[in-house]
Formats: sequence, C-alpha cells, structure tokens
Amino acid sequence: MNLFAEMRAGVIAALDQMTAEGTLPEGLDFAAVTVEPPRDAAHGDMATNAAMVLAKAAGKKPREIADALAAKLAADARVTAAEVAGPGFLNLRLAPTVWADVTRAVLAEGTGYGRSELGQGIKVNVEFVSANPTGPMHVGHTRGAVFGDALAALLGFAGYDVTREYYINDGGAQVNVLARSAYERYREANGLEPEIREGLYPGDYLIPVGEALKAKYGDSLLNKPEEVWLADVREFATAEMMAMIREDLALLNVKMDVYSSEKALYGTGKIEAALKRLEDLGLIYEGVLEPPKGKLPEDWEEREQTLFRSTAYGDDVDRPVKKSDGSWTYFAPDIAYHWSKIERGFDQLIDVFGADHGGYVKRMKAAVAALSENRVSLDIKLIQLVKLYKNGEPFKMSKRAGTFVTLRDVVEQAGADVTRFHMLTRKNDAPLDFDFDKVLEQSKDNPVFYVQYAHARVSSVLRKARELGIDVSDAALAAADLSGSTHEAELALAKKIAEWPRLVEIAARANEPHRVAFYLYEIASDLHALWNRGNDEPALRFVQEGDAAATSAKIALARACAVVISAGLGILGVTPAEEMR
Repeated sequence: MNLFAEMRAGVIAALDQMTAEGTLPEGLDFAAVTVEPPRDAAHGDMATNAAMVLAKAAGKKPREIADALAAKLAADARVTAAEVAGPGFLNLRLAPTVWADVTRAVLAEGTGYGRSELGQGIKVNVEFVSANPTGPMHVGHTRGAVFGDALAALLGFAGYDVTREYYINDGGAQVNVLARSAYERYREANGLEPEIREGLYPGDYLIPVGEALKAKYGDSLLNKPEEVWLADVREFATAEMMAMIREDLALLNVKMDVYSSEKALYGTGKIEAALKRLEDLGLIYEGVLEPPKGKLPEDWEEREQTLFRSTAYGDDVDRPVKKSDGSWTYFAPDIAYHWSKIERGFDQLIDVFGADHGGYVKRMKAAVAALSENRVSLDIKLIQLVKLYKNGEPFKMSKRAGTFVTLRDVVEQAGADVTRFHMLTRKNDAPLDFDFDKVLEQSKDNPVFYVQYAHARVSSVLRKARELGIDVSDAALAAADLSGSTHEAELALAKKIAEWPRLVEIAARANEPHRVAFYLYEIASDLHALWNRGNDEPALRFVQEGDAAATSAKIALARACAVVISAGLGILGVTPAEEMR
C-alpha cells in the first residue's frame, strides 16, 4: 500500500474527468503533478501542486483549477476536506479510517510494506569501496562501503535488479610498491633487518605477509634481483591484501557480488576493444592538449597524444588515453572496465568514489555516455571525509596501518550497527564527524540509540502484552478495532508510517540512502512522543490494564511502527534492537 501514490492516482483521475468535461484542455502533461505532505501539518494531511503546475499550459488561473479540482476530490470517501489556499495550493484532510487502513496494511505486508516496483527490474551496477589492494581499509573506505551497500539495498527494496561490485586496482604502480614492501617483511621474517625506505608501506599489517612468504619460499628469494621475485611477490601480496579487505568488509556485513580486476584488462585486448569502440564513433584522435590554466607545471611540454573527445559529452577538455611513449594512461583501463559493465547488460551504473576523485567525474560520465551512445546512465557519488574523535580529541592513527585509522579500528570501537547507521546520518557529499563517545551515548541526540530505543520499546510492550495473555500476532492486531486511535499523537505516528513507501521511492530516485536514516529518526521521535504522552494521559498507553481490546488497538499502531523501523534498518544493514542494555 502506497497511500500517497493512491491519492495521486485519485488526483489524476479527477483531472482526467475535468479534461473530459472541458474544464481543462486536452493534451495536458500531468507528470509534474505531485501529492505530498504539506510543509505545515496544520494545513492538512496531504497537498497537491496540480493547479499550480497546470495553470500556464491550461491558460487558466491556478485558483480556478484548484476550486474545480477540490470539488471533484471532495467526493472521495477518504477525503473529509479539500481546501484551496493562497493562489491555488490544494490541501487535503483525510478520514481517520484511512490511517487505520495504513496500520492494517503494514501488519499484513510486514517488512515488505514500502517495497516498490519503481525499478521495474532495471539492472543496476553499484561499484563501491574499490580500495587499492595495498593494505587494510581506512575510515574513508568505511563510509564508502556503508553508503554503497545501503544504496544497493535501497535500490533492491525499490524494485531494481542490483549487483554490488568491487573493482580491484591491481594494475598500477602501487602494487609494485606493495610487493617491494612485502619483500622487506619477507627479509625480516628470515632474520634480516627490513629496509622500509621512503615510499614503501610501513604498516605492521605486512609482517604476516612476510612470514607467509617465508613459509612458501623459505630463503630462496633472498639476495635475488627484483626481476626474479617481483611478479610472484606482487601476486602473493595482492591476494593476501584482498583476503584482508574481504575480512574487513565482513566486519561491516558487506558482501560483494562481483570482484573485477584491473590487471585482467591488460594484455587481453579489452582496453584496445573499448578504445576501438570509441574510435569507430569518431571520438579518438591524435592531438595536442592546450596547456593547463594558471601556472604551468615545470615539466609541461606540448606533445602529441592519443585523445578521447570527451568534450563532445560535456567534459571540460579532451582526455589522453595513451601517453606519448605508447603506454596507457590511468583513464584507459577505466574506460575498458566501464565498457565491460555496459557489455554485461547493465542499464544504470553507479560509482562511489572518494572526494579526491571529483576531477574524474565528467570524463568518466563522458566515456559511459559515448560507449553506450547515451543508453546507459552513470551516477557518481562522491564520499566526503570522516573526522574521528574520542574523548574530545582527534582519534589517532593505527600503528598497524602505519598512517591511518582502519575500518577495523572503527568497528572494534563502536560496533558494526552503530558504525553503519552513523555513517548515513549525513548526505554523502557532506563531511561527517564520528565521535566514539557520542555515537555510543544513550540520548536523543544520538540517532542510532534513539531509533533502536524506539524499536526496543515496542518489543517490550509486546512482551508485556503476551504476559497478559493477549494475542499480539500481526494477524490478530490487524483485526483489532482501530477506530478509537484518533488522538493527535496517534494520528501523527500513523501519518509518518504512511510516508514510508513514498520516502523509499524518493530516496531511490536520488540514490540517497541517508534519507532513510533521517526518516527513521523522525518516526522514532513520533513513537517516543506518543509514549511520553501516555505517561501523562493513561488512555494513550499501549497496554490498557484490564482491557484487551483497547490494548490490541494501541499495540497495533506501535507494532506497525516497529515493522517500518525494522524495514528501514534492514536497508541500512542494521539489526533492530529487541532490548537496550
């Protein structure tokens, strides 16, 4: 049940009637007509912009359309009042039975309430994390992992066919640095002093890799030239790092469907095939780029390169895909990788990048648009930085990592559920402060606790009702007489529950899972407000001593709230709390 969608359908039907009667001209586009909660709850339960968005095309004043539409909607049994305000805003007030029906729908559908067919099975690839396989993941990767996983879950809930993918950056120079760093730890495992010179990875996490290399090779690689051992050590160390990364992701309950390797693109003809595709479209040429604006780099020189005409698809400048020495730029394998996703049949691509990749957005979107001839869309979500605090002070780096705080550090301090929820309490492109003390405190100011406490409160009410011999199964609660739940605090909660299916679709369309976290805080606030009102007004308490029928009615609303909270937490990858300790 999606009440807002149903009411919008009613508005569209009324507009169709007005068209048939000649009140509105033929051929109007109703796509921009919305039904949504009013900005001020005092104005009603829902509002539609129909008169405002249709007035110009209809050649009528908004108020004229609104008056006629209000008369049509007043005939709907669900509508108790259709009120025109201002120049043509139309506010609707709904009968209390409507909100009772919402509660019953939630109890009937369970956590499936709010699921949508918006996606219509469209194939979406969400690529996220994609950390270099050179060490453990840091806190920035943590935020990207949570965001990507929650976004994938949200899209799946909204009816999309979603694939979670990790792109292993194992084809660049950084994996050679990893191999050299691991070799020094291998020397250390063999009793020699490691030479962790500048430019190598200093973290203690490579000590076990060195020991594993010794277990495999003994001392056979000692004192051998780099060309003898580099390839083998690189492959071994990369595999060890990816095993560590998988373990780190598992701590966050993140599981990828696909791992793709950059290295697998080299020497296989895949990069050449992708660029041939662009060449066939007339988008590859030999040319000289203009010098960068501002102060020229000392090493700048004009030279002919192989370029992709990305400006044809909205980029600021054309981009090199091959260097003057004939080697590929970093951009070339990325083009090939995205071409592979297009060839695999995805309709939409989403990349989750760190904030430092902002300059990569336009060129990558241009490449996907060109390769797919605008059939496949690419949305790139940039993840801003996370600042860690503990005891009011910045949380220091991990010795194990060498230079940064790891994902494991964060999860071990805060727990997976708290980490996941808090990472979604800000929009992805806004910086986020993660204070270990605040995310663990039990207060209204901590959204993680506040939402979990709401769910736990309902669970405690259900336990108490069971002890009183009351059937609190969803089927029994759905059959309760809900006609008495008309207090403003009860209706506020029921109305917030009704917003859930609409919120899911809005968040999915925008690829913004943080909206789910925001909504959960709001619905938890309404549940807590109703609970607190019950302290002063016994008639609002969920358990009505000696009155099983009234208790069932009160608990039905609370249980519906808990179902929605559970569904929302499921999207965020957080386990609902049954009790708070």
